Amino acid sequence: MFNRIKEDICNIYENDPAAKNVLEIIFCYPGLQALLMHRVSHKLLSWHIPFVPRFLSYLTRIFTGIDIHPGAQIGRRCFIDHGTGIVIGETSVIGHDVLIYQQVTLGGTGKIKGKRHPTVGNHVILGAGAKVLGNITIGDYVRIGAGSVVVSDVPSNCTVVGVPGRIVRQAVTKDGVLQHNRIPDPVESELEKLQKEISQLKEEVTALKK
Repeated sequence: MFNRIKEDICNIYENDPAAKNVLEIIFCYPGLQALLMHRVSHKLLSWHIPFVPRFLSYLTRIFTGIDIHPGAQIGRRCFIDHGTGIVIGETSVIGHDVLIYQQVTLGGTGKIKGKRHPTVGNHVILGAGAKVLGNITIGDYVRIGAGSVVVSDVPSNCTVVGVPGRIVRQAVTKDGVLQHNRIPDPVESELEKLQKEISQLKEEVTALKK
């Protein structure tokens, strides 16, 4: 347990330049606190203890603003940055080395039973406000841009932006870090293509008239 906590603290140091010391990380980082409490509630749920796991997750939500269902499975070195407004559903599965920003939702759709929340691979970045909905799979090394809504599977090594989320080909990462201010707009790209085609057609029509 202590090795896992040490690993989480080192992970925060690596990912957050604002982290100054261990005490600050332990007492002032709600993402770390929420993950520690989730491990306790998840273990209690695996022992089939009623009520207590959900009550712990409820208390965690009150104190941290992060809502993680005890049934969710979260891998190692997950870093929740800021964390306010994050919701992780009951059947969500999150891999290792995942970075989650504030207002992210891993939610379900409808009232179906069983697996109804996303499965997120390793080394994934979920940008601020991203919504990943339904029983879908997000591959390894995927980058989901801020404010995107993803409702279908995403292969590994892709960047997704927009509503609904679209896979874009442009590289928007530097040294593995998502550059939110340089995420391409797929709608704008398509409009630019259409404008170029229209301009070409106008030139051809003008040439024919002459």
